[in-house]
Amino acid sequence: MSAPSAPAPGGLAGHLDGFVRAVREAGIPVGISQAVDAAEILTVVDLLEREQLRHGLAAVLLQRASQRPAYDTLFDLWWPLSDRPRTGSAAASEEGEDGEPGADDGSTMDLPDGHGDGDSRDIAQRMREQLARLLMDGDDEALRRFARQAVEQLGRAPASPSGQAYFGYRVMRALSPDTLVSQLLAGLLGDGGRGGLAEQVARQTVRERLAAFRSAVDAEVRRRAATERGRERVAKSAVRPLAEQVDFLRAQQSDLAELRRAVAPLARRLAVRLSARRRMGRQGRLDFRKTVRASLGTGGVPVVTHHRPRKVHKPELVVLCDVSGSVAGFSHFTLMLTQALREHFSGVRAFAFVDATDEVTRFFRPGADVSAAIARIGREADVVAFDGHSDYGNALEVFADRWPAAVGPKTSLLVLGDGRTNYRQPGLPVLGDLVRKARSAHWLNPEPRRLWGSGDSAADRYGEVIDMVECRNATQLADFVTTL
Repeated sequence: MSAPSAPAPGGLAGHLDGFVRAVREAGIPVGISQAVDAAEILTVVDLLEREQLRHGLAAVLLQRASQRPAYDTLFDLWWPLSDRPRTGSAAASEEGEDGEPGADDGSTMDLPDGHGDGDSRDIAQRMREQLARLLMDGDDEALRRFARQAVEQLGRAPASPSGQAYFGYRVMRALSPDTLVSQLLAGLLGDGGRGGLAEQVARQTVRERLAAFRSAVDAEVRRRAATERGRERVAKSAVRPLAEQVDFLRAQQSDLAELRRAVAPLARRLAVRLSARRRMGRQGRLDFRKTVRASLGTGGVPVVTHHRPRKVHKPELVVLCDVSGSVAGFSHFTLMLTQALREHFSGVRAFAFVDATDEVTRFFRPGADVSAAIARIGREADVVAFDGHSDYGNALEVFADRWPAAVGPKTSLLVLGDGRTNYRQPGLPVLGDLVRKARSAHWLNPEPRRLWGSGDSAADRYGEVIDMVECRNATQLADFVTTL
């Protein structure tokens, strides 16, 4: 196995410190004790075994599986494959007799440094054939070494004033690994034929090996960029935000599944906290008669007070959610959280609006899929009255007229939206009446606080009537719900 390109032993502590700092800056919480454990890992693992080092540091630095992609990206930047093959017995299989990397293991090949179109096509074709053999063998280490060679030969772009640049898409375009699927399937299945479980397993194997090759190419491009520009600069653009740090308004389709996995355990933890807080609530009203009787034993001094049993009422929750296109991602996750908290409220009623309001509680029955429920809201709910653009004033008036008893002294009101009214009437008097009737009222706004009141935003004016809370990601959502 190729060794990591690590600093000299004297600088190993500083190198590890820089790596831990980068992990922390990526949003992964790393405490002092974990950093100490990471230093201890360096004394018990073989530093020449790169994957052993990777998994050892991950075991002490990570708490959740969702943190692994960001960690792996940073590890590849701080602990890249060595530019030179290892010496000793491990190097014998990787080097020829002249000390240069050999091709007898099927992972490297001698290629001309041609500059013409014919030479380039010849190089790409030979490397494509080599890639097919490596994918068939499934040797991850050989595949990584081949990826480094492919980036060097095929990923190089014309030199720029800032230095040599390499791009992964150039490698993928030249090798077209996705077009090798049929060839790989035929090789894996042999004479067994197509269909059935065998083909499903073979297809999954091909997908995994192709994904591993793409990851290896991306890692090599980042390594070369880090050599030119510095690890810290590359890390800022290469590491994707963790699921709990992704802005709801900017979440892409690829982020949705990960965000759903992040919100689900969050809802369970919040549910436990809410239940505990109610159990530790204040006692009921003073029972004057029992207190006086008990004081007779202490000379009339009420040393011990007695209280009537507190009547525990699960509060009611009303969610008023903007489902217009501008905040669709935000409403998705807040409604998911609302559904998860239903068991802690005597009644949860959900209302959606764009420029009109409709009750959508029926779409969020226990066990219902939130994505399907939101899709049904778009098809079946009466949330558009005029032009389909947000109209908070009309939506609030419709809600107050059609459901006047929805908000009462036991109700917690939760409004979800960005407060952008398209320069229409904001409906402040109606909102003020709802807030006064409710037991508590909060507004979660997915826009940064600095944008409140800019353009058509009436968030600053709404904030004078209701408690307006910035809630741009799952972390801020967790901070808010713990205060309910």
